[in-house]
Amino acid sequence: MGQFAVNVAISHQIGTARDRFTILSAMDVSRDEFFANFGQSINDLILRHRRDLDKKRKMTTHPSEPKMRWADGTPEYSSHIYALRKLFPEALFVHIVRDVRAVVRSMLNFHRVAGKSLVANEEEAYRYWLRTVSACLTAERAYGPKVVHRLRYAALIDNPESVMRSLLDFVGEPYVAKCLEPLAQRINSSNVPADFKADDPATDPTVIEEATRLCAEVEQTPQPTEASPAAADEMEVVFGKRVQDMATLDNSYQKARQIIKENAGRTV
Repeated sequence: MGQFAVNVAISHQIGTARDRFTILSAMDVSRDEFFANFGQSINDLILRHRRDLDKKRKMTTHPSEPKMRWADGTPEYSSHIYALRKLFPEALFVHIVRDVRAVVRSMLNFHRVAGKSLVANEEEAYRYWLRTVSACLTAERAYGPKVVHRLRYAALIDNPESVMRSLLDFVGEPYVAKCLEPLAQRINSSNVPADFKADDPATDPTVIEEATRLCAEVEQTPQPTEASPAAADEMEVVFGKRVQDMATLDNSYQKARQIIKENAGRTV
């Protein structure tokens, strides 16, 4: 949905390009309203089809307890938090932080579970961790603890009940003991062999140093207690640039297609 949000922004940009002569600006449809309506439609669609998913997973939902919330754990969304907040203004985000070395080991062994590699090599794994964690830390600063909740993976393993209670308080849901049952079995485990060593000599040592330093900082530094308008503005600028880059790329692609079409059959 991150890329979808970019396309929504491009569509609104096109629909407001000529002030009162384009429909969205003529009807005073703001970008926030445009985004939120698409997000609401997605939300309704997902909730409406929840029973279909339960049937496929052979789960039973009591008629008096319909599921009204859903979660998406796609790691790539770390870089799309600004866009996702535009689609879903009431969305909450959980930033799960895990030791970078454990993450790298897991990513390098991902093929054992999925049958395909998640990253090409150790350096790419470290860069992936740096990119996603840095994006989440920016979101923590931008939106504050009422929107983004930092959860330490190690704490979840060591003290699951306390961490789960804190998480449920964040999302406004009551704690029940059954919440801990899924933690009894590890899922999405890459089955990392005990003797596996991630020590590729080709890996840039400065990348490892940067990731290790950031990992230590996150472990030792608490999450910001207040939202930062400056950090939010920074995220908006990054998103705006992404939208412009994609709009330019799409426009160039369409022009190239038109040139190819016009010159089809011509002899050079």
